[in-house]
Amino acid sequence: MQPRLKAGLWVRAQIAICQSNLITAMVAHKGNEDAGAVLVKLNRFDAGCFVYSRVTTLDGELGWMLVAGGPDGGRETEFVCDEYWRKQIGYDPDVWVLEIEDHKGQYELDAPVVDF
Repeated sequence: MQPRLKAGLWVRAQIAICQSNLITAMVAHKGNEDAGAVLVKLNRFDAGCFVYSRVTTLDGELGWMLVAGGPDGGRETEFVCDEYWRKQIGYDPDVWVLEIEDHKGQYELDAPVVDF
C-alpha cells in the first residue's frame, strides 16, 4: 500500500501543477482536509468532459475510475458531470471536487484509470 497525501494537500498540489502548465484548475467543492474523497472533473471541451473518482485497487495501489461523462463534447456532457458531483456531495459533504479546464489535453491523472 502506498503512502497517501492528505486530500487537501493533493488538491492544492494539482492546482499548482496546472497553473505552472497554464491549465485552469479550481476547487468546485472543498471537502475534508485530511481524508475526504476526491473527484476530478476534467473538461476537455470538444474532446469531452469526464469525472474521475480516486480509488484504491485490489492491490492497494492508487487509481482513478471514470464515473461520469464521456468523449462527446458539448454542454450536455458537462451538465451530466456537474449533476454527478453535486449529487455526490449530497451524500458525502466531505468530498473534494477539483475542476480542470484543459483545452489542449495536457493534464494527466497521477495514477492509471482502472475498471472494476
